[in-house]
Amino acid sequence: MREGAARAVGDMSEGTVSLPWIVIRQDDNGNRYRVGRYATRAEAQKIADSLDDRGHKQLYWVERIGQNGDGSRN
Repeated sequence: MREGAARAVGDMSEGTVSLPWIVIRQDDNGNRYRVGRYATRAEAQKIADSLDDRGHKQLYWVERIGQNGDGSRN
């Protein structure tokens, strides 16, 4: 799935789209990777759940990107 699905919403007056929710994957070696950015927590959680259901050893979770660009685990 392409990052920032077409359902993204945001403040369009400045020509930007808000994608504050990210899915993170952690592999069995502890390496972390951003899987994608999403407009809603529900959309991000749906992706994380579907990836988690595949039965691999990786761990997936959802974080919200803060105002200063950092993630906060949810």
